[in-house]
Amino acid sequence: MTPATETKVWTDEEFMALPDDGGRYELVNGELVDMGNSGMEHGYIASLLNIVVGSYVRSQKLGVICDSSTAFNLKSGNKRSPDFSFIARERLQGVKRLPKGYFQGAPDLAVEVISPNNTFAEIHSKLVEYFDNGCRLAWVINPDEQSVLVYRQPQPDQLLKGTDNLTGEEIIPGFILPVADLFAELDF
Repeated sequence: MTPATETKVWTDEEFMALPDDGGRYELVNGELVDMGNSGMEHGYIASLLNIVVGSYVRSQKLGVICDSSTAFNLKSGNKRSPDFSFIARERLQGVKRLPKGYFQGAPDLAVEVISPNNTFAEIHSKLVEYFDNGCRLAWVINPDEQSVLVYRQPQPDQLLKGTDNLTGEEIIPGFILPVADLFAELDF
């Protein structure tokens, strides 16, 4: 009889102490997963969201945004890092300074930008976990198809193309971004 392999239980301190070797890591089912580099287009779209959504959120005092270096502690013990995330102010009541560690639960809005190395199963698995941990809205951005899938549950609810508007719905009230702006050609 072969002894069962024991899954390592990672503490926040151990996960935060990983070497700064340029890797982007998630903790999935006790395994350290290197998310790899995503490429310039991916980084540009995520940065654009940080600027546009972040400016709106900050001006309206709706909550906080985080980039892909932010991991979220999920019920399963997994630490997941969306490409962009938003946490509503209601979930931060009484907090004067954000924790140096990880947020407990999923963000209210989780955004994943599809990279060449992503699989459908990987993205779906993340979405299931996000919604199981309190996420209320997710956007999956597909640069190749210049589209956004909108999720209010782990199954897509809406496909948005270039002539549509991406909205924050009740999660980020009043926020509107033309989908075409995410994929606009450079003109300088």
